[in-house]
Amino acid sequence: MRLRLAECRHFAACVLLCANACFPDAHAESEQHAAEAQRKNVAYFVDEAQKAGLNAPNTFGGVDTKKFIIETTGTGVAIFDYDNDGWPDIFVVNGTTLDPLPGKKPPTNHLYHNNHDGTFTDVTEKAGLAHTGWGQGVCVGDYDNDGNEDLFVTYYGKNVLYRNNGNGTFSDESDRAGVAGNGAWSTGCAFVDYDRDGKLDLFVSTYVDFDLKTAPGPGERASCMWKGVPVMCGPRGLPWSRNVLYHNRGDGTFEDVTVKAHIDRTNGHYGFSVSTMDFDDDGWPDIYVACDSTPSILYHNNRDGTFTDVAVVAGAAFNEDGKEQAGMGSTIGDYNGDGRLDIFKTNFSDDTATLYRNNGDGTFDDVTFAAGLGLYTKYLGWGTMFVDVDNDGWPDLLLVNGHVYPEVDKQHLGSDYREPRILYHNKGNGTFEDISADAGPGITAAKSGRGLAVGDLWNDGRMSAVVSNMNAPVSLLVNQVRSGNHWIAIRTTGSKSNRDGIGARIRVRAGDRILVDEVRSGSSYDSSNDMRVHFGLGGNARVEWLEVRWPSGLTEKFSNVRVDAVQTLKEGSGTALHGSGH
Repeated sequence: MRLRLAECRHFAACVLLCANACFPDAHAESEQHAAEAQRKNVAYFVDEAQKAGLNAPNTFGGVDTKKFIIETTGTGVAIFDYDNDGWPDIFVVNGTTLDPLPGKKPPTNHLYHNNHDGTFTDVTEKAGLAHTGWGQGVCVGDYDNDGNEDLFVTYYGKNVLYRNNGNGTFSDESDRAGVAGNGAWSTGCAFVDYDRDGKLDLFVSTYVDFDLKTAPGPGERASCMWKGVPVMCGPRGLPWSRNVLYHNRGDGTFEDVTVKAHIDRTNGHYGFSVSTMDFDDDGWPDIYVACDSTPSILYHNNRDGTFTDVAVVAGAAFNEDGKEQAGMGSTIGDYNGDGRLDIFKTNFSDDTATLYRNNGDGTFDDVTFAAGLGLYTKYLGWGTMFVDVDNDGWPDLLLVNGHVYPEVDKQHLGSDYREPRILYHNKGNGTFEDISADAGPGITAAKSGRGLAVGDLWNDGRMSAVVSNMNAPVSLLVNQVRSGNHWIAIRTTGSKSNRDGIGARIRVRAGDRILVDEVRSGSSYDSSNDMRVHFGLGGNARVEWLEVRWPSGLTEKFSNVRVDAVQTLKEGSGTALHGSGH
C-alpha cells in the first residue's frame, strides 16, 4: 500500500494507516488513541523520520561506554528555509568518535531539503556542508543582510560560519570572518543585534577547557564517580571556558568584543544553551545562558555596548532553594499570558526542570512546583521549547531527555540511558498538565535525546519537532491531530533593522487577549527553530491588530492581517506608532 504523507497527515485516523493491512490490531489501537487525542483537542505525535527520509545516523562517541565528557553532550538541529522557497528545511549537526570507524565514511552534518510532500532529500554534499568533527550547536541568521539564511555551527575545535550563496550552496567563511575561535569547546550560539545597528552580531557559549591528552579517565577522581560507579569525568573538576561575543563590522567580518562588552566578567561557568530575549522590555536584547553544574547567566544589555550578569539579583541563577543546577536547555515564552517573557530550563537527573516567571520589575520567581512542573526528577533534560501544539493560544512545553552515563542501565542507578520525552499542556491558568502518556509514540518512545527544534514544516499551522538522538537517526515528531483552533505565523523582514528582524517583539490582539513573543535565533539545547513566530489563536477567527517593535526602534501596527496563514511583515509597511531611533 503506497500512501502520500501529505494526505495522511491531515487525518487523525491515518496515524499508522499503512500498518492497517498487516497489523490491524495495532492500527486499531493507534487509531483509538488518536481519536481520543482528537476529542481532547490536544496532540498525538508520531515519529515520521524514516519515511520522511531523515535516515542518517547521529554519531557521537562510544555507544556502550563514554570514556570522556566530549562523548556525552550530543548535537543540536536547525529548522530554516535555506533556499527561500517558503518551506522550512532541516539541518542536523553531527559528531564523531574517538577512534575511526573501520570501513565507514567519516560522519558529517546533514542538510535535508523539504520536498513539500512530507518527505525530505539529503542535499548535504551538493550544498557543501559535509563537515566532520565534534559538532555541538547551530544557529541561523542572515549576517550579511543579503536575504539568505546563513549557518553558524559550533564545535569542540574550530567553529564554522557558512555563508549562504543563494544558489543552494554554502561557503565556509569562518577564518575570513574571524569567528573560527581559538579551538575552545563551543556549545550554544545565537545571532543577535545587541547594539541595534542593523547588523547581526554573534554570541557563543563555551563549556569546559578540555584536552584529551590530559583528561582524567573514569574513576580517577572524586568527580569521576556517580552514585559509587566510575563514570566519565566532568564538568566539575575540569577548568571552565569563556563565552565569546562577536560584533558584526558590516563588511563580512566580525570583531571579538568579549572584553570590551564585559562578557568576560562572568567566569567560572560551564555554558551550554543560549536564548536571547528582552526580559525587561526596554527595547534592547538580553542573553540567557543555561550552565551545567553552575549558576545560570543572564547578561543584561546596558545599551552602551556592554553587558552585566544580573542572574543572581534577578532570581534566574539558582532554583527556589538557592541551589545551582546543572542546566542544559532553555526556552523563552509568555506561559501565563501577562505580556512578559518567562524562562524555562532543563536540568540534570535527580532534579526538576525550572520555570522562572517574569515579575515585570527585572526579577524572576521560580514557580516550577506551583505550575505543576516538578513531577520528574528521574529524567535528564536537554532540548526544550515552548510550543503551542493545539493552537489554543497558550504555549505548551516539550522536553527531550536522555542520560549521559550508559552505565545507568547496567548498574540500576535509578535512571535509564534512553528516556521518553515529556509534553506538558498549558491549562491557561498558570499551570501545566502532563499529557505525555496520551500524546503518541513520538513522545513515549525512549531515546537518548539532545537537540530539539520546532517549526511549521508543512505550513498548515501544526508545529512539528525535530530531535537529535545519540548514536541514532533523528526523530521527526509530527502531530496527527488537526485542531479546530486558528493560528497565525509571522515572518519579519527588516529594512533599517537586520534583515531577519531578529529581536523584533511581536504583539497580537486576538479577542480579549494580547499574545507576545520575539523573533530569535538559537535556543532550546544548542538548536535553532523556525524563526517565523507562531501564535495559536484559539477560537478567534481574526486578529484585531498586530504590533511589531523592530530592533531599529520603530513600532508599527498592522491591521487586516489574515489568520490561518504565514504572514510576511516588512519594516516600514505598517502604521508607525512611535519611534524610529534608539
